[in-house]
Order: sequence, then structure tokens, then C-alpha cells
Amino acid sequence: MKITPISGFPEFLPAQRIVEQHFLDVIRETFELHGFPSIETRAVEPVDRLVGKGGDADKEIYGIHRLARDDDGPEDRSGELGLHFDLTVPFARYVLENAGHLSFPFRRHQIQKVWRGERPQEGRYREFTQADIDVVDVGELAPHFEAEMPLVIAEVFRKLPVGRMVIQVNNRKIPEGFYLGIGIEDVAGTLRIVDKLDKIGPAKVKAQLVEVGQTAEQADQCLALAAIRSEDLSFVDQVRALGVQHPTLDDGLDALAAVIRAGLDNAPGALVADLKIARGLDYYTGTVYETQLVGFESWGSFCSGGRYDSLASDGKTTYPGVGISIGVSRLLGLLIGKGLLTASRSTPACVLVAVNDEESRAVSTRVATELRARGIPCEVAPKPAKFGKQIRYAERRGIPYVWFPGAAGDDGEGGDQVKDIRSGDQVDAAATTWEPPEQDLRPQILRVETTTDQS
Repeated sequence: MKITPISGFPEFLPAQRIVEQHFLDVIRETFELHGFPSIETRAVEPVDRLVGKGGDADKEIYGIHRLARDDDGPEDRSGELGLHFDLTVPFARYVLENAGHLSFPFRRHQIQKVWRGERPQEGRYREFTQADIDVVDVGELAPHFEAEMPLVIAEVFRKLPVGRMVIQVNNRKIPEGFYLGIGIEDVAGTLRIVDKLDKIGPAKVKAQLVEVGQTAEQADQCLALAAIRSEDLSFVDQVRALGVQHPTLDDGLDALAAVIRAGLDNAPGALVADLKIARGLDYYTGTVYETQLVGFESWGSFCSGGRYDSLASDGKTTYPGVGISIGVSRLLGLLIGKGLLTASRSTPACVLVAVNDEESRAVSTRVATELRARGIPCEVAPKPAKFGKQIRYAERRGIPYVWFPGAAGDDGEGGDQVKDIRSGDQVDAAATTWEPPEQDLRPQILRVETTTDQS
């Protein structure tokens, strides 16, 4: 059968998968350090819920139809479901269904696949992995959680070989109050247009704002607000200088100042107040986040999120929350695709245990068992070929050491040796005591330095 690739569904090669697993391990461990336990939700949700919560995402939802037959009866297509396009909407549903079993404020992390039916392109996939953290509470959510989210993310990226990253932060109340203060009533529509600034530029954004009914002066004011960016609290004075007054604007400035202040104290240089950040999804109500790699700004955001006050509600009780999501596949697809990240080998194995002949394979297996018992990854050679061929097999896979079991003589003597095939050094060794250098025990993730500015 002819194999035809399906675009938008990335599949990594083994060495690339090692890089991905390292990222996932660091992300999970950091999330857990901050007290976020793990959950997993189902892959599907009712389409009407996805459409109702996703803004323009209804154009991207993969619908799933259940096909069933009772005996020889007709197909049953009832109950339309869709693959979730993010992890926040299913998490909100999870909270509602399990509220009686959860302790609030409830925090969780979730690392899963999501699906979007968009046009595949560089860094954009139909199936990809996201890593989320969220905190929800009953009735009210303390504002300090909005400051906590970017601090966790800043710690994650300090541990990953990605270079300097910047978390761009805004608060939806700032543009909302500003727009209301200059007489714009369609706040959500204006936010969605302003959110396109990085993609289409100020001139086209202004044209679209005028097209939907704003005056040229209002459009210019919207662009002036969106142009404000600072790494400290000076953004407050810059907004005030525009001369717009509204209570909602005041609330947003106070909230964003608290987030930036926490960043200055705990993650210097990681956070920046960027008032063009809007986030297109309708459910965000407070702080919003987007994240870029310095020097690669043209890649756009690979980590985003925000506060939502009414996404999870059963009509009687509301569970406001705040969360942030790392687009793991998007980030890795770009870093690996551009040759900026690689693994030192394509296998977790640190040692290849050679096989003298098939009759003595059991001896090699016992050596491997001893090594594995002490946490040293290894594999046994697939064939008892000449040692030169077994060494070349290890070289192709990037395995740094080859172990040669000794053939015990009649007196029971005879030992093993291990060879570092990179240097050629070969020494006596015992499987119960030998240790490789720490840097060889697991594959290393290597950042390939580049001086080219990709922005």
C-alpha cells in the first residue's frame, strides 16, 4: 500500500523525540515543584460547547461522528462530538463535573494532544501537544494567581536550552476601559482586530477598525495604546498620558502593575508589559499572556493564556480561573526544524553490550541486567558479528560505550572490559560497580548556536 503523508500531524524521529521528552520532563517537574498535580481529560467535547467557548475556533473544530449499528439497523449519527482545540475548555467542564471532589482553589497541570483544523504551515499543526497550568476558585479568584502564572513559565524556560524568552503581559480591562472611554462599544470585536497587529501591521489594523465603524481618531487612539510596551511600571504613566479616563481602565492598570511588579522581584527581565496583547478567544477577562523567543520574534507566540471569570459556571456557581499554556509541538517544531536543537544520540542506551556468540548471549544479557539495575541504560547487540561491526552499530546509534564480556577460563578467571568508542580508551570493568560519566548517562540536549537574527 502506498504511504501518503498527512500534513499537520508531526511525527518526530527518535533523536527528535528525545528532545521532546526532555522538554516534557522539565515542564512536568517544574509544574509539580509549584504544586500543580496532573490530570487528563477526554479528547472530545460536545461541539456546541466548543463552538460556544472558542470565539472563531468553530471554524477549526474537528467533528467526530459516532457510527454504530444495532443488528442490521441504520447508522446512528446522533450526539455530535468534536476534538478539543485547547485544554482550557475541557478543564472548565472537568471542574464543573468534579467540583464536589476538588479542594479549592484547585490547581492542576495537564499535558495532552489537542487538534485544530487549520491550514498546516511552519509551526502550525492540526495535532499538537500543549502543556497547561490553571488555578480555579469558587466565586472569586485572588489576583495574585495572575502574577504566579508567568513566574512558573519563566522558571520552566530558564531550565530549557531555548535562549532568552520574554513573557508579554497585558490585562483585558486596560483596552476594554480605554475603548469605552473613547466611545467604542464593540469591545470584543475591537480586541480581535487589534490582536492581529503582529500579523498584518498597524495600517491594516486601522483600516479594519474604520471599516467596522470606528472613526479615524478612535483607530489612532487604539493604535497608540497598543504601541505602549515597558519592562517596568512606566507603562502606567504612558497610558495616563493618553488622557482617557474610565474605572475599568484604572482596575486593569492596577492589576497589570501587580503582575509586572512580581516579575521584577522574582524573574527580572522575563516579563514585559505589552499593551497590544489581546488574545482572540472571547473567554479571557483579565490578565493575558503571550511569549516570544528573543531574536526569533517572527515566530510569534508559543506560550499564552490568561484569566477567565465565567468559562466554568453551572448557572448557580461560577469558578473563575487563570491559566497559561505552552505550545510544546509548535516550539519544538520550529527549534528542531531550524536545526537549533539536537540530541547527542538517538537512543537512551549508554552502553551496547557486545555478544561473543549466540551460545554466550545469556552472559551478555546478565551484564545488561546488572547495569540496568543500577540505572545505566543499555542494550544487547542484536547479532554476534565481529566486534568491529558491533562497534560501528553503536556508533550509528550514538551509543558511547561498548561492553565486552570476558570469557571465563577453567579457573573461573576472566573479566569484562568497556570501551569508550569516541576516545578509544578501553578499561577493565565490573557490571556491579562501573559508572559512566554523568553527562554520558542520558542523551544530552544540545543548543546549536546561531548569530543570525530571525526577527
